[in-house]
Amino acid sequence: MLRKRFVAAVAVAVLAAVAACSPASEPGTDGEQVLRYAPAMFPVSLDTHKYAGEEAVQTAIQQIMEPLVRVEDGKIVPVLATSWENPDPNSWVFKLRSGVKFSDGTAFTAKDVVASYERHKKLDGPLVPLYSTVTSFAATDDQTVTVKTSKPLGTLLSSLTLLFIGPAAKVDTDGFFNQPIGTGPFTVTSFKPDENLELAANPTYWDGPPKLAKLEFVNIPEVAGRITGLENGEVDVLTQIPPDQVGSVKGSESITYSTTPSWTYYFNWFNSNRKPFTDKRVRQAFWYALNLEGTVKDLFGDLASVAQAPLAQGVIGAPKLSPYKYDPAKAKQLLAEAGYPNGLTTSMQWPLEGGPNIRALAQAMISDWAKVGITVKPLEKERAQWLEDFGKLNWDMNLQTNVTGTGDADYTLARLYVCSAKRNGYCNPALDKLLLDARSSVDQAARPGLYQQAGQILWDDAVGIFPADLASNAAVRSRVQNFVMPPSGRPLFAKVSVSGN
Repeated sequence: MLRKRFVAAVAVAVLAAVAACSPASEPGTDGEQVLRYAPAMFPVSLDTHKYAGEEAVQTAIQQIMEPLVRVEDGKIVPVLATSWENPDPNSWVFKLRSGVKFSDGTAFTAKDVVASYERHKKLDGPLVPLYSTVTSFAATDDQTVTVKTSKPLGTLLSSLTLLFIGPAAKVDTDGFFNQPIGTGPFTVTSFKPDENLELAANPTYWDGPPKLAKLEFVNIPEVAGRITGLENGEVDVLTQIPPDQVGSVKGSESITYSTTPSWTYYFNWFNSNRKPFTDKRVRQAFWYALNLEGTVKDLFGDLASVAQAPLAQGVIGAPKLSPYKYDPAKAKQLLAEAGYPNGLTTSMQWPLEGGPNIRALAQAMISDWAKVGITVKPLEKERAQWLEDFGKLNWDMNLQTNVTGTGDADYTLARLYVCSAKRNGYCNPALDKLLLDARSSVDQAARPGLYQQAGQILWDDAVGIFPADLASNAAVRSRVQNFVMPPSGRPLFAKVSVSGN
């Protein structure tokens, strides 16, 4: 009872703060359309080039700025580029959409694309390695961008989904990203990092003005407060609702709840440089010892499924493999063959609040391992300590979530598993060749077959255990129409509308 009162008090306090800090976003008497979105994580900045790997930043900026292309329904589709071709294996030529203007009235041209790429490259952000073989990024004319590479780069299209374009004359000026200008459906009215983001409709948007007059991102850190806000009508849209809180938003006539497959998944890596995980049989034994089907169902319900690859299904090029069957006897047999007939002792680390139900997942895995004689010391770490140990390979096993940010298999497989990555002690030259061949192939139809072979190697070698693919979820007020939660977990609000106040 005390806990319930505390949660209620927190929710009331948070909602009072939201109401106090955002009177400008109240629906007007003229019935203008206003929507409030309370994301699970709030952007610390709008600088998409500096914080290219931050999902909260990308979710916000895509309402304001746009890339050349994006992923929809597992395919690359045009946005600011209308077509592209490879005149030779080391060249890409993009034709740009004509008649597009930035929200300040400036015409969009190829120079803006080049300037945005150059700024992104200069900042040396987390996604710059995706362009490591790019030798030039040039404006051939106002409507054409030509990209040259030192070797074929089949992943360029997916990488460009995260390169957002600003006006060349302003994108690299001080303070630009405090109130960035883009070609997108909304413009920035005000932004306070970690507090509030208010957007207004861009009436000159090239794809038609949005239905919403105003879109507000509100920061309510506590999930209980976000849910209370949704129930009370102070918030219109929630996403990434934890599995143990889903019941709070289901069943209400005023709320619509939905799930969709996502690009996010759980993995538990083995440090293949450390005994006992230098032996593939031990790694496989750990996997056979887990009742993942039961655990995933119990902990996540319809918000996860047992993984079928070392990355989430729905990603372009994702292989489809057969999950390891729960077989404790097989696990014991493999341990004995590897020289551990009486079991062994090791440890597993994970970051505090590193994913939905991560502690419960770790505990369930540790419990299953104990049944076959494996003792695992749990090491839950503060994020800063976890990151330091993770980077230094100072761990036996590492449990965490990951998201394939570009929606392309290369982003996960070639970034994490080539020998030069040095992420988990695993190195396989045959795997390297497959992954680098897939990266360099500009024949998009050929790449999935290479990833299928690469995935099978990672699976058979048990480089890690891949417990679950996670689903994205959302809860919206019934007055909200045309809201879609994409696999990326980054919703777009350009086509969303609301009815009434």
